[in-house]
Amino acid sequence: MKNRWLIAASAVGVHASIGSVYAFSVFKKPLGQLIESATNNQIALTFSLAIFFLGMSAAIMGHFVERHGPRKAGTLAASFFGGGLLIAGLGAYLANIYIIWLGYGVLGGIGLGIGYITPVSTLVKWFPDHRGFATGLAIMGFGFGAMVGGPVFNFIIETFTVAGNGIAYTWFIMGVVYLVVMLASASYLERPPEGWMPEGMKAAVASGEKKVVQDLTQQTANQAVKTLPFYGLWIMMFINISCGIGVIYSASPLAQESIGLSPGEAAAVVGLMSLFNGLGRIGWASASDYLGRGYTYMTFFLIQILAFVLLPNIGSVILFQVVLYTILTCYGGGFATLPAFIGDLFGTRELGAIHGYVLTAWAMAGLAGPQINAYLRTVTGSYEMTMYVFTGAFLVALATSFAMIAYIKKARAQLDAQGAVSSSAA
Repeated sequence: MKNRWLIAASAVGVHASIGSVYAFSVFKKPLGQLIESATNNQIALTFSLAIFFLGMSAAIMGHFVERHGPRKAGTLAASFFGGGLLIAGLGAYLANIYIIWLGYGVLGGIGLGIGYITPVSTLVKWFPDHRGFATGLAIMGFGFGAMVGGPVFNFIIETFTVAGNGIAYTWFIMGVVYLVVMLASASYLERPPEGWMPEGMKAAVASGEKKVVQDLTQQTANQAVKTLPFYGLWIMMFINISCGIGVIYSASPLAQESIGLSPGEAAAVVGLMSLFNGLGRIGWASASDYLGRGYTYMTFFLIQILAFVLLPNIGSVILFQVVLYTILTCYGGGFATLPAFIGDLFGTRELGAIHGYVLTAWAMAGLAGPQINAYLRTVTGSYEMTMYVFTGAFLVALATSFAMIAYIKKARAQLDAQGAVSSSAA
């Protein structure tokens, strides 16, 4: 029997590697200088493609993860992600945006999607006693990926720009690093036996001290996609991700233009932003074990409605960062709470596949968020209108969260009533 905490560490290793995609804003201006013919939207498409193929590969490969297990899936993810960065490095070396799209966007994005869902469904099964905490722990690594990646990427770019093409060397070096880390992490991943529980949980259940909360249903992925709760999750995730990605994509230039930071200082803001992204993942997901998933999402949207109204009108460096980091905790928390929410609603029978289907919202948001941001920035000359458009979207997400809470209350009451009837009959 493997140690579940080492399984968790391996999951963090995979997610910390692929999470470096959130440091893409560090490459935005250098790419514009390297390929002068590339427009803002073409550069934005590099990141959009990565997120699009993340979501699509997660949806398509969810069944592969369930059939072949996390070790094979993790190895495949490492090959696509690490190899994709190497090809992107070749594209940067040749100053060819199309090769960069292929490497970073398409191949790297496929690696992102497979790598994202592979450890999560495994950890849910290893931590039945703390489902939200477990998924938050894994996905926290994804948020922390850019905290390390942002400053490291900026350092390599600046170091090698003098000698040649800084972006190309960055992707060559980090492609190899991430390939090694992900292969090592994937080699330890394994599912627990069916119905496994830690000894402490077994004893608590046997003594009556702890009650196992029954999932509302046990459905296959194909059954889940035919239900309204599935689309409620999809809508909430699409809005939360679109708006969050819009901020992440523009974080470095927004900090430089709004509060006058230098490129190096802005890169540090990107790194700290990722810290709070990661902390929000473990913090909110753990809190959802006590608050309930529906109320946790409702809180995300209430906070962000206020934050997105404030952000474009802030002149203080400290206040700007406080609001920005608060947004990132909610953004990361939405991802980390999702797998546990899926388990509550649809069970763990095909959690990985259902998770992949919901992450098509990430694919669509990856296209929508940066493109809307870039378009409004070009048209209006500022990021203010973008923030207001995103605020309106959060009002829709808030209404959806209310509907999800009402559904859960009704479904739980029906399930408890059925249990009472069954107990009486027995």
